Amino acid sequence: MANETWLPTLITKTPQEGFELAVKLSRMGVKSTQPDVEILKKLRPEYANSADGLTAASQVIALNYQTISTANGYWR
Repeated sequence: MANETWLPTLITKTPQEGFELAVKLSRMGVKSTQPDVEILKKLRPEYANSADGLTAASQVIALNYQTISTANGYWR
């Protein structure tokens, strides 16, 4: 993945597009941390049914959204 360029500009037209980018950033972070797709699939049921796991995922998305919001001047 190190050679793969996928990250677009953080500038988005709308808050909705910013949120969608935040989700993508979060997913790509997981993929980058655990590149073995089989292990990701194996672990998914564990964290998908964990309140702590889902809360942690939401926190990562929120942090990414905050970064994107700042980059976009809060869509002013």
